[in-house]
Amino acid sequence: MKKYKRRLYVILTFILCLSVVDPISATTISELRDNVKKNQSQLKNAQQKADEAQEAQEGVEEEIEEIDAELVNLITDINLCEEAINDKEEEIYRTQLDYDAAVAEKDEQYAAMKIRIQFMYEKGDSSYLHMFFGAGNMGDMVNKAKYVEELYDYDRKLLVEYEDTVKRVQELWDTLEEDKSELETSRTELQEGQAYMEELLAQKKEEYENYSVMLTKAKQEAATYTARIKQETAQIRKLEEEERKRREEEERKRKEEEERRRKEQEALLADGDSDSEEAPKKQETPKPTSSGGGKGQDIANYACKFIGNPYVAGGTSLTNGADCSGFVMSVYKNFGINLPRSSYSQSTVGKGVSYSDARPGDVIYYGGHVGIYIGNGQIVHASTERTGIKITSATYRNIVTVRRIV
Repeated sequence: MKKYKRRLYVILTFILCLSVVDPISATTISELRDNVKKNQSQLKNAQQKADEAQEAQEGVEEEIEEIDAELVNLITDINLCEEAINDKEEEIYRTQLDYDAAVAEKDEQYAAMKIRIQFMYEKGDSSYLHMFFGAGNMGDMVNKAKYVEELYDYDRKLLVEYEDTVKRVQELWDTLEEDKSELETSRTELQEGQAYMEELLAQKKEEYENYSVMLTKAKQEAATYTARIKQETAQIRKLEEEERKRREEEERKRKEEEERRRKEQEALLADGDSDSEEAPKKQETPKPTSSGGGKGQDIANYACKFIGNPYVAGGTSLTNGADCSGFVMSVYKNFGINLPRSSYSQSTVGKGVSYSDARPGDVIYYGGHVGIYIGNGQIVHASTERTGIKITSATYRNIVTVRRIV
């Protein structure tokens, strides 16, 4: 009777140990993961808005820079035009002085010639005859005749020279006036262009400010969702840690109970129990199963072959060095799948899944960084120049999105 009571005690104790379970609320973790997934989606939308506003703002900024450069060129041209006009006005002023001097000298010469002509006219031919017949000899007469001829030629030559000078100065003055008129026209056109560019610049600056407001708002939204994801991820980590400890404690109690039952069984056998009933079999600890399979697992396994290889900014070589997105792109390329080059672009491919549903081969985006999920809560990624390609906990940073590509 004693041995049956003891056996009944063992069975009841075992049943009691199996029934005493105090699990962490799965609903709480599930709700948190759903919230994280929703916030990840909202964060992605906010980041997309921010990127669009940033891209538009950068486009406007480039236009502003171009307008500024063109405005600088216009103002420079206007200044040069002003200086050229001033120079032309100075040349015109000097030319006017030369013109006035030439005209005055011509007038003086013309007046002198008129006096000589008048004198010779009033004296008549007798003055010429007197001059010639008063000559002492033929040579003197020839000299006096030559003198009269030279005087006439001289007057005529001077008159022609002064007329040429006046004509030349007049032509120069006309040319300078024409140049000045063209410069003034150019200045007017440049000033009109400057006014237009300044108006356009004001419009573009207003557009820039509008995009700046949009960008600020989108960044604020992104910051809000990031804070929520961070908080909820921390809560998930805490609950998962509590769940891990609870399972470890259950496992420890189970092993203790198995050990106690084993000793109890040995004690019963030692008391001479002759029953042929078989002793309860030892419960085997279930072996961990693979967290994924198929092509995604093949991708994860292939990516792990390059652990320890260097990180190189801008690199895409799995052996000589790659950055985070270059590593992911090159791994997938080996399987005939072409991915975008940047980490953000890679966060838009495939379909989004929650972290709780992540499978090996999925791409996890952390905001500016990506890695390949390999199962068991781990990723392989090109981390830093110091550490290279390595394995890290998948929740070492706040997850923005998980993308399933295969």
